[in-house]
Amino acid sequence: MSKLILNFAPTGMKPTKDWTPHVPITPNEIIEQVHEIYDLGITIVHLHARDSETGKPDYKASTYEKIVTGVKKHCRDIVISLSTSGRCYSEFEKRSEVLELKPDMASLTMSSLNYLHDSALNTPDMIHRLTDKMNEMGVHPELECFESGMINYAKYLINKNILKSPLYWNLLFGNIFTAQPDMATVGLAIRDLPQDSIYALAGLGASQLKVSTYAIASGAPGVRIGIEDNVYFDSNKTVFATNLMMIKRIHQIAEIFEREIMKPSEFGAMGFYNSKR
Repeated sequence: MSKLILNFAPTGMKPTKDWTPHVPITPNEIIEQVHEIYDLGITIVHLHARDSETGKPDYKASTYEKIVTGVKKHCRDIVISLSTSGRCYSEFEKRSEVLELKPDMASLTMSSLNYLHDSALNTPDMIHRLTDKMNEMGVHPELECFESGMINYAKYLINKNILKSPLYWNLLFGNIFTAQPDMATVGLAIRDLPQDSIYALAGLGASQLKVSTYAIASGAPGVRIGIEDNVYFDSNKTVFATNLMMIKRIHQIAEIFEREIMKPSEFGAMGFYNSKR
């Protein structure tokens, strides 16, 4: 089978120290965990910044820059993706500020959506403006799709030459309002992608292990793993996971199915490094 793209999502927008003591919040905590996981083997790191004092999501480029600089000191070839999430901030200026850092990639969710306790607003105008700035800055979109309509809209933008290759997709399953992690639904989402798409599967909450195992066993190009998507190690929610525990388990499953983890430099050579940085 082909090499496995391993996308590491250590923090996210929601987990706090009250949820789990293992989520990295401060720049130093995030940097140290990425360094540790990098040595084990990952391809991409998908980063969210937090305010060190409050633990709340932080959009500021200055906070992201501390994290990116620290990560790069040890992980020189890592492919870095930064968040432009609309879950806490709706203003374009705030959501797009991180693009000034010219990361390799940045998240781009292809529609608005609800979560259990909140929502993320992604209007067509916002998607267009973020895409335009990504193109200007040489940033590759990390397309985040939670259901088939989002895939369809992304294909519409591809046909309009607004989204430009190379493209990388995250297909996310298990949010109560969107696509569920049964194999028929996952298979249909994969079928709807453009031919030869580079994508990763992600399971949210208790579905993380199920979806990632299916991805590895079926030969899907990649998986996304981390505390951003799931704070527990077991389905009974009795053991809080560390990022290292989850990544080690993915390595073990990948080894069973003879899937070597793709090196960041290999993924970058496919066109996903920011050539303008």
